[in-house]
Amino acid sequence: MQCSRPPIVKSSRSRPLHTLTLATTVLALAACSGPAPPPVDAGVPVDVASVVKKSVPENIAAVGTVEPIDSVAVKSLVDGQLLASHVRDGDEVEKGTLLFKIDPRPAQAALAQAEAALAKDSAARDLAKAQLDRYEPVATKGYISADQMQQYRTTYAAAAASVKVDQANVDAAKLTLGYTDIYAPISGRAGRILVQPGNLVKANDTQPLLTINRLTPIYVTFAVPGQYVDRVRAAQSNDAPEVAAGGEGITGQIDGELAFVDNAVDPATNTVKLRAKFANADERLWPGEFVNITLTLGRDDNALVVPDAAVKAGPKGSYVFVVKADRSVEQRTVSVARSVNGETMIVQGLAAGDTVVTDGQSRLVNGSKVKISGAPK
Repeated sequence: MQCSRPPIVKSSRSRPLHTLTLATTVLALAACSGPAPPPVDAGVPVDVASVVKKSVPENIAAVGTVEPIDSVAVKSLVDGQLLASHVRDGDEVEKGTLLFKIDPRPAQAALAQAEAALAKDSAARDLAKAQLDRYEPVATKGYISADQMQQYRTTYAAAAASVKVDQANVDAAKLTLGYTDIYAPISGRAGRILVQPGNLVKANDTQPLLTINRLTPIYVTFAVPGQYVDRVRAAQSNDAPEVAAGGEGITGQIDGELAFVDNAVDPATNTVKLRAKFANADERLWPGEFVNITLTLGRDDNALVVPDAAVKAGPKGSYVFVVKADRSVEQRTVSVARSVNGETMIVQGLAAGDTVVTDGQSRLVNGSKVKISGAPK
């Protein structure tokens, strides 16, 4: 519509003419404006994602404690003074490595005494044997009495028995002397040395000299709810369930295998203890550490998954908003199986290729128009 400029009216009476001019301008502009255009419905801005098919693992999450596969508290087996320590705090030791030396002189003296007693009783035995051999032919001819001959036999038997006792004492003394050198019973990493050289140690004392932990391989002990016992045992019979460890301070994910399932469910907690074995060649797992454990019992192939953000909880259960071809949304109830790594597995209610809303659901109702921000994820 074309509008001409309103005419300017001149008059010597300024105030009435100004009023007339303003009224004329308003009427002309009103005639030019016409009806206002209807507002454009841009829709509610939302983020969306596509429903996809993929393999979804069946995982159980737990918190586990790292334990050494072997742990030995090294103690002395004899009393004495600790002379030397051949290991330092935190050393990596091999089985058979000399760790400590205890003063051997008391054990050496006891060995010498036992060997002397053995030599003395051996001589007495030899003498008794010689007398028995000398008088036995004479006794057969009746030149000595049977009682006297029996005494010779008894003397020899007692001397022979004394020699056996002395030999046992010598062996025990040698064993005690060997205990004065303490060797590593296993290969592993030594802890802090708890008794320093110069101190007196007692046999099998309550405090060990040090503790050695074997770190490669290593165990992680954890517990899962008792209702999973059948699933865990079924997974064991088919194939060793996958176990992964991770957590704060651990770089990446460490893979292992399930090594042990306890033979009973703890009635106090309704959990069953499990143990996983890890190679731990790089020693990323350390005894006493808490780690996050993921136990994989199986996988569902061709499962339908959506991002966790797409699924909302309502009074009738879980639901999603599905974007239709005309950019309107449909609120649809879905059945959820489980959530894994930020994705929810849908059992019923969706089909592969459907587009669901992942952000902006709070402003939507059934049938709302939407404006998609970016491409579906």
